[in-house]
Amino acid sequence: MHILCVLLLLTCLVLGRSSPALNKLWEEWKMEHSKVYNNQTELSFRRAVWQKNVHLVLRHNQEAAAGKHRFTLGLNHLADMTAEEINEKLNGLRLEEPVPLRNYTLKEVSGLPMPQSVDWRKEGLVSPVQNQGLCGSCWAFSSMGALEGQMKKKTGVLVPLSPQNLVDCSTADGNSGCRGGFISKAFSYVIRNSGVDSEKFYPYQQKDGKCHYSVKGKAGHCSRFHILPQGDERTLQAAVASVGPVAVAVNAMLPSFHLYRGGLYNASGCNPRLINHAVLLVGYGTDRGQEYWLIKNSWGTAWGEEGFIRLAKNKNNLCGIASFAVYPTL
Repeated sequence: MHILCVLLLLTCLVLGRSSPALNKLWEEWKMEHSKVYNNQTELSFRRAVWQKNVHLVLRHNQEAAAGKHRFTLGLNHLADMTAEEINEKLNGLRLEEPVPLRNYTLKEVSGLPMPQSVDWRKEGLVSPVQNQGLCGSCWAFSSMGALEGQMKKKTGVLVPLSPQNLVDCSTADGNSGCRGGFISKAFSYVIRNSGVDSEKFYPYQQKDGKCHYSVKGKAGHCSRFHILPQGDERTLQAAVASVGPVAVAVNAMLPSFHLYRGGLYNASGCNPRLINHAVLLVGYGTDRGQEYWLIKNSWGTAWGEEGFIRLAKNKNNLCGIASFAVYPTL
């Protein structure tokens, strides 16, 4: 968060709950994120939630400035929502129980040299960040991101694929559109359907719709998918280095994740057993001696580092980053 914004927040809090400075910040934030509310009751509720998050952001960033955290928070477009709302509406990942270890052998990545850092964005394997909106379709964005990378490696052309195609059409495979779905069953649909349309042909709508897949818009396909060993960050690193972007699951329940602004996310309370959100792992690296995973989210570019987050690596499977990782093969 910029120093000017921090000073403004400090001023707001010193002056009180209804200070002109705080009101000005509220109005500017609403305008920046195009917020419109249906009635006074909703407006009052959202203002109260937002104001609570103002306190959270300020307190956290003061601690970060003192060296307690490696990341900062900000008032992004989710700042007027409670953590419970975000977890209910945006975090739609479902997991099979028990987690299967099918279609995978360690031979695929073992023995290969691993570079110190990887960023598949630089190789053109990562499409632009999108915003899933108030639809629990993270599983569709995550799986399509992994498939986009494999298609780019084969064809030399990066074509964004259609999460909406999965939202509308993969219900027979066990997914529930905006009410949630499985990364693995997203790939099952693509295999069964012998393809998936491009984003351009089948654009995202942020809501459930009627299936209208057409082979005319087909831009991706796969024949298998591979689920990595649970909790194994070294194997996950090897897969990312040798294969490309990997669909993964994380714990995105904490307000600090929802309001993440930038830096290396190292929230100690991010339980690896409580994974509820699907994202795309696109690389890894090191920042001032701390290793991190580079992750693409589907909450728009107003969230995080232009839609990405750097998550602390080799910290006992922080946020469950290696608890459920999947990639397709063509």
